[in-house]
Amino acid sequence: MVRMKLDNVIGIRVLDFNIPDRKLTVIHEGNLDAIKESIDSLNFSSSLESTEVLDSTEAIVESTDVQSSLLWKVLIINFSFFLIEIVTGLISRSMGLVADSLDMLADALVYGLSLFAVGSTVVMKRRIAGISGYFQIVLAVVGFVEVARRFFGFEEVPDFKLMIIVSVFALIANAICLYLLQKSKSQEAHMKASMIFTSNDVIINLGVIIAGTLVFVLESKYPDLIIGCIVFILVTRGAFSILKLSK
Repeated sequence: MVRMKLDNVIGIRVLDFNIPDRKLTVIHEGNLDAIKESIDSLNFSSSLESTEVLDSTEAIVESTDVQSSLLWKVLIINFSFFLIEIVTGLISRSMGLVADSLDMLADALVYGLSLFAVGSTVVMKRRIAGISGYFQIVLAVVGFVEVARRFFGFEEVPDFKLMIIVSVFALIANAICLYLLQKSKSQEAHMKASMIFTSNDVIINLGVIIAGTLVFVLESKYPDLIIGCIVFILVTRGAFSILKLSK
């Protein structure tokens, strides 16, 4: 409730909640009265314990540096696997791999946008999350069109071996990304958006592995197309979750 109340206050850099001690540290640029009035309006019997002027931004450098380093790591991992999956997806004729590669690209771009948000105001972080959500919706629409084209057109049965092998490595990569993001324990909108995307990716990778197995068993292209469709449904759900966070 406090976070939502302060979202529209311009100049807030960091909100550090100490729940057990019921304390909130706000690092901001001016607007102290607006911050205090917003919190007081919640009627939580709040009181201002102390204020101090920082000579530098050292108080937020560590937090922003950690976020930036983390986002660079997951960005590089996701973009690398976008390249791997788009190439192997086209070679193996797998819609599941192509869909996951596009999702990896979207995530890489989202992490890139999030890097711009690190250290900025809470309002800016919400805007970045919103841009990420709309980008995912566009990606999903394009994906559904391609799935429909392949479903009604003539397509050879995908190479199930390549599907499974690449998806296993992508699953490991996304599991590492999710671990790193969750380890940060960040509650800020742009970081939570990144966690939502990566959680979806883990589910998607498992789905592509299952689809590859069904392609082998049934000798049919349809399991691959179905998982491709499911991927874009998850992308759409994630997009709406992100847009909800950005409001």
